[in-house]
Amino acid sequence: MENTKAPLSVPKNWCFDHIGIAVHDLDRAIASYEALFQTTHYGREVVPSQGVEVAFLEVQDGRVELLCSIQEDSSIAKFLAKRGEGMHHTAYRVASVSKELRRLEQLGWELIHKAPVMGAHGEKIAFLHPKSAHGVLIELCEKVD
Repeated sequence: MENTKAPLSVPKNWCFDHIGIAVHDLDRAIASYEALFQTTHYGREVVPSQGVEVAFLEVQDGRVELLCSIQEDSSIAKFLAKRGEGMHHTAYRVASVSKELRRLEQLGWELIHKAPVMGAHGEKIAFLHPKSAHGVLIELCEKVD
């Protein structure tokens, strides 16, 4: 019989932060998601290290990040060309991106970033390769005070 109860130990060092959605037209996507969630976006900014412009929307227990490419060679531009608009990644907040990258590399996870890079809102971020996560692109993010 399959265990259907939640585990007694919930990881305290990983917390759901947001999902990322790749879009062609950021203004149009913002309007759609503002209508869907009946809220307004915040934190619209260009993230040079990723070649994107982003906007966030708050939802219960998390956020939605809309990503639009501003560089032809960015990972979002490549994603949109290959797959079209849609779910790009899921992100988790951790205490230390650097420590998690070292731990995961020791476990054999394939890393896209070997060290943190600057993301939106001045946060440290890094991505784990989808090959190691059953097809899901995972972002680690760390608030910098």
